[in-house]
Amino acid sequence: MTTVLTPATPLTAADRCDRCGAQAYLRVVLISGGELLFCAHHGRKFEPELKKIAAEIQDETGRLTAAPATVVED
Repeated sequence: MTTVLTPATPLTAADRCDRCGAQAYLRVVLISGGELLFCAHHGRKFEPELKKIAAEIQDETGRLTAAPATVVED
């Protein structure tokens, strides 16, 4: 049997941390099935434990420090 994982969709402002309700920047797909969402703070706090039970970790915390795109108007 072959398992095909669909590409992860980007996290949005509607995705909330399962621990505190802040905006989620990490999606953890569990080996046992299902997923957990975490803000950057809780993602860092629980990272060692999450790595043990995760099939995949989608980390978008880089968006917190990335420079916003600028729009040039003519």
